[in-house]
Parts: sequence; structure tokens; C-alpha cells
Amino acid sequence: MIRRLYDWVLAWSRSPYSVWALFFLAVAESSFFPVPPDTLLVVMAVALPARAYRYALVCSLGSLLGGCLGYLIGWQFMSLLGTKIIAFYGLEDKVAEIGSLYRRYDAWAVAIAGFTPIPYKVFTLTAGMFKIDFKVFFLASLVSRSARFFLVGGLIHRFGPGIQAFIERYFNMLAFALAAVTVVGFLVLKYLF
Repeated sequence: MIRRLYDWVLAWSRSPYSVWALFFLAVAESSFFPVPPDTLLVVMAVALPARAYRYALVCSLGSLLGGCLGYLIGWQFMSLLGTKIIAFYGLEDKVAEIGSLYRRYDAWAVAIAGFTPIPYKVFTLTAGMFKIDFKVFFLASLVSRSARFFLVGGLIHRFGPGIQAFIERYFNMLAFALAAVTVVGFLVLKYLF
């Protein structure tokens, strides 16, 4: 089933709407949605390696906009929406600890969440809730999310068709690894902070 979905996305990634889909997936993931945009970014960049940097830029801008949306939700609508989003991920008991991370590390807490599989959306919501300096939040998000997506885009641009053959050959293992890394990010946030 996952293989069929991969093939479908690979074919769909060449449609005229794929860039918008990537953009909106990045916006949604940074504020509330559980599926990372990396998956679609990889598929689209593998399909057209010459456009990998363009896709990384689209993904970065969408993610930055989504992070700002998450910040706004946390700042103005935490009790209405933000707490429900955090509860969906089972991380209600971690909000105070994330607040202490902001007090200790400020922009570094946002940057680490923005670059790693730790759920960035939880950090965007709580950044608004704890009213961390928006300029600091914005710059940390810009740097970390861009670094993440341009790293992916750069690797695919550099290795192009070779990376596609690798993905095709080891698809099931890579799909499992991506899912595992996402789950580990949530677990790290839930149990180590």
C-alpha cells in the first residue's frame, strides 16, 4: 500500500499543483498537521532533481509561514485551538517544560525543534503562548527550517537519479525509517523534556 502511495505521489508530483501542495503541507505541518513535508519534498525532488532547490525554498517558506501561524495560535488562540492540538499529540504535560527550555535556551529551543524530528508544531504553538520574542522565533525558524529542507534538496540535487534508484530499491526500509524517526521525535519530546 505504501509503495502504491509512493508511486502515486511520484506521478502526481509532476502535476501543475504539486508545488502548491508542498507549500500547504509545509504550512499545515508547522502548526497542526502530523505528516512532515519532507516526504513530498523528497518525492518531488527525486522526480525532478534540477528543481530540488526550488522545492526546498517552497517548503521552507511554507514551513516558516506555518510556524508564524502556530505562533499566532499559541499567542491569541491557545485555549481555543492550541491546547487541542497539543492534546492531540498527548503532550499536555510537556508545555511547562518547553517553557523552561525557552527561558534557558531561547532561540536554540526553536532552532533544534525546527531542524530535528522533534515536533516543531508544538514549539511554534508554545512560543506564542509563552510570548517569546517574535523576531527571535522568526529568525530561528527561518534558519533551522531552511537548513533542514535545503539539506534534503541539496542531497537530492547532487545525487539525483542515483538517489532515486536507492529510494526505489530500499523504499520499504526507508519508509519505515522515516516513520520511526517521526515517532522518536515525539517520544523524545514526551519523555526526555
